[in-house]
Amino acid sequence: MYELADRFKLPILTFIDTPGAYPGIGAEERGQSEAIGAALAALASARVPIIASIIGEGGSGGALALGVANRVVVLEFGCYSVISPEGCAAILWKDGNRTEEAARCLRMTAPELLSLKVIDEVVEEPPGGAHQDPDGMARRLEAVISRHLAELDRLSPDQLADDRYAKFRAMGAYSGA
Repeated sequence: MYELADRFKLPILTFIDTPGAYPGIGAEERGQSEAIGAALAALASARVPIIASIIGEGGSGGALALGVANRVVVLEFGCYSVISPEGCAAILWKDGNRTEEAARCLRMTAPELLSLKVIDEVVEEPPGGAHQDPDGMARRLEAVISRHLAELDRLSPDQLADDRYAKFRAMGAYSGA
């Protein structure tokens, strides 16, 4: 599918709302990690604009597979992380009761992600959340996506791929004293 968008020079828009990939043996036996890796590779090499919108929860490999984009936006009350707080607490402390602490440590809320430069924009939700006014939320998200597409349309195919590469290479870089 990504290859078709690339071939026909169409932008790729992904909408992410998943707690993540299931970590069980059965999922691995069915090729889950290979599918995630193939999606990552296809998005990384695409030469068209890619915008990922996290419209709820963006968790683990399921979200990461759709999040290799030139621009990543998150709804105001959305979250995005490489692991769920439950999984993090279980791995770090072997204690499922420390989920809230894990969530704080993960810094997975939209404002925190913006401050860490993991995402490019927080999209304000209607009062009470996106589910209170789906049509209004869709219009807001459409305006944000359209604005980012207009900016990305100025880049050549090589520049688009380089932009994505630079974006992801810069994540996690530390430049402190």
